[in-house]
Amino acid sequence: MFNPLHLSATLCILINLAVALGLIAFMYRQQRRDARFTVRVLTALALGIALGTAIHLIYAGDAVTFPIITVTNSYLDIVGTGYVKLLQMIVMPLIMVSIIGAILKLKDAASLGKISALTIGTLLATTMVAAAIGILMAKLFGLTAIGLTSSAAEVARGNYLQGSMASANAVSVPSLLLSFVPTNPFLDLTGARKTSTIAIVIFSVFVGLSATGIATKKPLLFASFAYFVSVAQAVVMRMVTLVLRLTPYGVFALMITVVAESSYADTLKLISFVVASYCALALMFCVHLGMVAAAGLNPLRFASKLFPVLAFAFISRSSMGAIPMAVQTQTKRLGTPEGIANFAASFGATIGQNGCAGIYPAMLAIMIAPTVGIDPFTVSFIAQLLAVVTLGSIGVAGVGGGATFAALIVLSTMNLPVALAGLLISVEPLIDMGRTALNVSGAITAGTVVSRALGETDLAVFDSDAAPDLDSPAQTA
Repeated sequence: MFNPLHLSATLCILINLAVALGLIAFMYRQQRRDARFTVRVLTALALGIALGTAIHLIYAGDAVTFPIITVTNSYLDIVGTGYVKLLQMIVMPLIMVSIIGAILKLKDAASLGKISALTIGTLLATTMVAAAIGILMAKLFGLTAIGLTSSAAEVARGNYLQGSMASANAVSVPSLLLSFVPTNPFLDLTGARKTSTIAIVIFSVFVGLSATGIATKKPLLFASFAYFVSVAQAVVMRMVTLVLRLTPYGVFALMITVVAESSYADTLKLISFVVASYCALALMFCVHLGMVAAAGLNPLRFASKLFPVLAFAFISRSSMGAIPMAVQTQTKRLGTPEGIANFAASFGATIGQNGCAGIYPAMLAIMIAPTVGIDPFTVSFIAQLLAVVTLGSIGVAGVGGGATFAALIVLSTMNLPVALAGLLISVEPLIDMGRTALNVSGAITAGTVVSRALGETDLAVFDSDAAPDLDSPAQTA
């Protein structure tokens, strides 16, 4: 039997990386042979799981060899995390040029207001439903924090959460609404604030409306500006296409790092919470399909076209990073106009996240309430929890840690001990993968339903079985 102790650590790391490079070369040949985008993502997912499992089985059982996993993953992060950073790089330019371009085509402020109101309303409504599902699953599985023991890592995490109470308590509805206002749009273009995405959306709306305001008075200037935006949009969409071509490689590297470092023993400690969480996530995904069906669209076709972006969201755990793919999925596969697609993807990354800001904090509150003698299944407690979760979901950043911040807001508002949330540290990454995929599904569902309600959906694109790949060149008007 192969014993890694017989080889030096450096040689083991080189072997791991050589195998990974060989598999990347195989995926590159797939791309050169024009394999479908979904096929390439599935291949990357399977190969990443296989190699990650092999690395875990070989090196994770011994304290001497475990650092080999850490070093190997640090090199693979160049591909995986590097890909996520490239996606995050194009988020703000994509949002800005797409929304301005869409408004220039709309030339109708009433339509813009209707799109915004319907999108935000749908996101908040689905978050309330998600919270109710989280409560139901917590009841069915009998989840409670009473009797759980804390390891050193969990205690440290609990202390950190307790120390973060100040920032959570500082959040109020008025201050949150004020944070949406882009006092410095150039700062927000860097994504410096949790609400930078919404701030850029608002700034882009102002730019678009200001431009349409001079359309009749200064038509030549308006035409020049519209042409400039069209050029900028074409360049940004080309950039999106180039980055999305790296998706299989990013998925492959991210999957290896996730699987190789997973602690199956820690997961078993809180398996009931993991199972309950995924049951809630699956049920909420069925709600999304039900909404699509109610809008008169085929839910199975919708689900199949969503797979690549959901797979990326699941592995990357970044709702914000998934925005470019979410926009491409809506416009190129689901027939949603660019304006609606960008509003839904942008707002969905920071408002009404069904997984991180809906299911998770609701389940956590139900678990923790009995530890302080509160019956979490009274009508008054559930009604208050649903209201707090829904309002607290506004402005939750679509990056790692967003669910924790949402939980802090809910637990502190409900006067529940936040430190107990640290008990879930061992299974947090595993659950966060599913939560992020549901967040993205909720955003795309909102865009699809709103587009259909306004009669804007291109049914020929939605019904097509030969929808273009997400990484194929985009066409702009």
